[in-house]
Amino acid sequence: MFEQLSPLPADAILGLINAYNQDANPDKVDLGVGVYKDEMGHTGVLQCVKTAEKLRNENETSKVYIGPTGEAAFNEKINQLIFGDHAILAQDRLRTISTPGGTGSLRVAAEFIKSCNANATVWMSNPTWANHESLFVAAGVKVAAYPYYDYETNSLDFDGMMACLSQVNAGDIVLLHACCHNPSGMDLTQSQWQSVTALAKERGFTPLIDMAYQGFGQGLDADAYGPRLMASELPELLLSSSCSKNFGLYRERIGGFTLMAKDSTNANVSQSVVLSVVRGIYSMPPAHGAALVSTILSSEELTAQWHQELAVMRERIAFNRQSLVEKLKEYGVTRDFSFIIRQSGMFSFLGITKEQVATLVNDYSIYMVDSSRISIAGINKSNVDYLAKSIAAVIK
Repeated sequence: MFEQLSPLPADAILGLINAYNQDANPDKVDLGVGVYKDEMGHTGVLQCVKTAEKLRNENETSKVYIGPTGEAAFNEKINQLIFGDHAILAQDRLRTISTPGGTGSLRVAAEFIKSCNANATVWMSNPTWANHESLFVAAGVKVAAYPYYDYETNSLDFDGMMACLSQVNAGDIVLLHACCHNPSGMDLTQSQWQSVTALAKERGFTPLIDMAYQGFGQGLDADAYGPRLMASELPELLLSSSCSKNFGLYRERIGGFTLMAKDSTNANVSQSVVLSVVRGIYSMPPAHGAALVSTILSSEELTAQWHQELAVMRERIAFNRQSLVEKLKEYGVTRDFSFIIRQSGMFSFLGITKEQVATLVNDYSIYMVDSSRISIAGINKSNVDYLAKSIAAVIK
């Protein structure tokens, strides 16, 4: 049977990781991998997580399955984190389950959508996270793209986005990034969220919000503006969340899938379908990451510590954006890169050609994907001069 298989191309990011690891250049810079790195280039464990792990190790009494919905405390705390003091929390219209990471949540969403409407199309931004399309296609869901990022002006093509979405059929799904758009870093403004929400109400499409970076953009509440607005204005909503970035729990694979229905009865019916989907994919979610998050969010002291640690990460990313733009100017770059400062989260497009990217990789050991998307978290005080000087040399 295996003899019939042909090798598939390696994932671009994984290929970059291998090339970077094998590169002997002491000045090499990794701008490809989408994980937060500190000033030393290390992805450490948050202190609040270490404390929560100690408490869990001391108090855990069983390794028995936790059930397909996951830990109830985690689900409750995630709802509060996303929606704050929103009225939706008291209306019994939300149903949240814990999932194996944000990716697992999106796959559950795909299977749930197919159960609701096998003919539905999921519309996603162009560009979007590289794994979005494959997740939905693998589930047998039709996908299409709407305009989002204008590569010529390094800005949001909101007119093109709205023109396309105004043609979306009722019953279709529109995938939106809550904040820190991956890979462009270009987010919707509050007024733009209002326009998209009004259009969803008018056209009858259902938003699916991917919330992988809450707290990495403008702050926990500001980053949740879109989901909270849509929860106020629409009858139904789907949302995938992840604790990989904001809690630094990458390898623990903990996320959430949330649905908002028009009423409690419909929410119960919908959740029964979700649980059937879960049973057929992974049966039960992992428990450890969920327990750590709920422990942190159940403690005022640990929550305050988490807020401080999250702010350090967020502010460092913003500083890196500013620093890169300033250094490019210092090295004589006349092209306007100020758009990098106006973006949010870990990613940005440099807006250079594939050939220029290849030169940076091959001649300067600066690793990024050929679209020129860079991970801002890979910049630090010790490499920003070399990075800016190298970019300047390549684009002059």
